[in-house]
Amino acid sequence: MQIGLIGAGNMARALARGWGEPVLVSDHGSGRAAALARELGGEALSNAELARRAELLVLCHKPAQLAEVAAEVAGRARAVVSVLGATPIAALQRAYPGVPVFRVMPNTPVEVRRGVILYAPADGVAPELEARVMALFERLGSVVSLPESLLEAATAVSGVGPAYQALLAEAQVEAALRHGLGAPLAGRLVAETMAGTAELIALRGHDTLAVRREVTSPGGSTARGLAALERAGIRAAFQDAIDAVLSRSEQ
Repeated sequence: MQIGLIGAGNMARALARGWGEPVLVSDHGSGRAAALARELGGEALSNAELARRAELLVLCHKPAQLAEVAAEVAGRARAVVSVLGATPIAALQRAYPGVPVFRVMPNTPVEVRRGVILYAPADGVAPELEARVMALFERLGSVVSLPESLLEAATAVSGVGPAYQALLAEAQVEAALRHGLGAPLAGRLVAETMAGTAELIALRGHDTLAVRREVTSPGGSTARGLAALERAGIRAAFQDAIDAVLSRSEQ
């Protein structure tokens, strides 16, 4: 299936690198489409030409450009996948009448094929086409199907999650630097520990409490560290973060 990416920003690059194949891509004059085509092979095209040649359009442009882009490719789009935030299925169907649409919200680890791809199914899509599109995204990580009503809340966990995890890693590295560890070593220790812990949580059926208990001895060093994090309000901070993300998406 020939994929065409409309937009060449961070998410488009992550998707294209994850698929690892020559790509048809467009932008609005930034030059990023040409750079991505040089990196992976493929071509930088106009939106209209891209829609003519691609079997599947992946909308990676700004949400406010939905109507503008739809007008540029009118009559050419055969199937459309949207990764646009705060753009419901109904809006996509109005912009692309009679065209099968898919609403997905991936996160940036799709670049290394460890992403989470949220998928809100739309009515009226042929099962054969849905299976082909989902197979494409399953190459990039875990596809999680859920009702559209839950998509924003789920995105406030997985979509923004890589930034949160990077911030946690950054904070741990900075703390380690105060005690003499160099940045390269501290960064490696933190990253490898996060990766291994993620595997362990999955192995334990996503029971985070079980994983914590396996590390924590009563009165031991881990217990003291966890208590310090609780006193600092780590749980309240994450509650505030998800509320802040959702308050924006609801506007």
